[in-house]
Amino acid sequence: MSSVLIRNARLVNEGREFDGDLLVSHGRIVKIASSIEGETATVEIDANGQWLLPGMIDDQVHFRDPGAPDKGSFHTESRAAVAGGITSFMDMPNTSPATLTLAALADKKRRAATSSVANYGFHFGVSNDNLDTVAALNPSEVAGVKVFMGASTGNMLVDNPRILERLFAEVPTILLAHCEHTPSIEANAASLRELFGEHLPPAAHPLIRNAEACFRSSSMAVDLARRHGTRLHVLHLTTARELALFEDKPLAQKHITAEVCLHHLLFDDRDYPSLGNLIKCNPAIKTRADRDALRNALLSNRLDVIGSDHAPHTWAEKQRPYSQAPSGLPLVQHTLPALLELVADEVLPITTLVAKTSHRVADLFAIPDRGYLREGYWADLVLIKPEPDGVAVSRQPILSQCGWTPFTHHRFRHSVSTTVVSGQIAWHNQRLNDSCQGLALRFMR
Repeated sequence: MSSVLIRNARLVNEGREFDGDLLVSHGRIVKIASSIEGETATVEIDANGQWLLPGMIDDQVHFRDPGAPDKGSFHTESRAAVAGGITSFMDMPNTSPATLTLAALADKKRRAATSSVANYGFHFGVSNDNLDTVAALNPSEVAGVKVFMGASTGNMLVDNPRILERLFAEVPTILLAHCEHTPSIEANAASLRELFGEHLPPAAHPLIRNAEACFRSSSMAVDLARRHGTRLHVLHLTTARELALFEDKPLAQKHITAEVCLHHLLFDDRDYPSLGNLIKCNPAIKTRADRDALRNALLSNRLDVIGSDHAPHTWAEKQRPYSQAPSGLPLVQHTLPALLELVADEVLPITTLVAKTSHRVADLFAIPDRGYLREGYWADLVLIKPEPDGVAVSRQPILSQCGWTPFTHHRFRHSVSTTVVSGQIAWHNQRLNDSCQGLALRFMR
């Protein structure tokens, strides 16, 4: 394995920025200093003042592998991820077949081991008939257990109170919840169809999957977790109202945590007329007030991590009428550059962004030796180049299999110049290194 020496960087780590050099050998960070002299490396990079961050650890992606090669695979989506500064991902279970058995989990691990250029981990799924398997899981073998407490694909919707009680009581590791109240969603959709007919526009999406539907489900999940002492992580919060369910405390003092996703921080309901189905996702992108409340909550400990919820669909599927178009956006290639827009606009300090995309994710999921710039840790690194004139997304190749992005008309003021995965150069100067091989994430529980 090659060694890497990065000189003249602006390191961002554990709440501070400082100038320095960083040396990587045998996959790990071996030295961090203001200046590293007398050392040579196979690859030397002059950062020339660029930010050097720990790579983003994305706790929520849908890479569509196995089952939907026209939408994505570990090969294609991991390459899009490293081009965007994501060095590790945790994949969701709603694939085909769904990750509801140990055999399906093992199959995903084999697939990623042969084709992913990013580090990888997997969430296990819950259905109404696999609770015995879930209860017997080895916590170190999975990133987490995912429950859809709202509409989902296949047989993964779990809304039976008796089954939910048992799940929250017996799940042996962190439980991740997608929270939307299905009866409310169905009633909202029926009411809108009565008023406006069957041909609803995309702007109806946040009215159907509204704030009340989210709050009813997330509040139930929090109540179940409190009663059973469950280690609960609520995914992709979208409303100001839900924030009150979560405590403003350091991560180590909480057993109920929450995530927010890129698109709920960047878009709001005023974007539906121009973007339509391209920003149709579950839970829905809601109001400007909700978006701003989520941004403000990142400045506290109320929201713990930021994920992408990368969920690609084909362009043809997204061109269908609203009611037939699937929900989900391809995001991994642009998640970090888009989030850095919040830094450029002084909405978030760069140190807070790093904490929510790297440090806290590693802490939350008990991932050892990753998520920080520390000597002895795996070298998962990203160099961020300032782009004062902005970089037009439309001029860059889209690496996700689906071939499109909701950011086509955006210009970003930062770009990812280099991504290092477990000590290997995965992306440098707009070029992929196909020989890079991501490693399986470990979970120390």
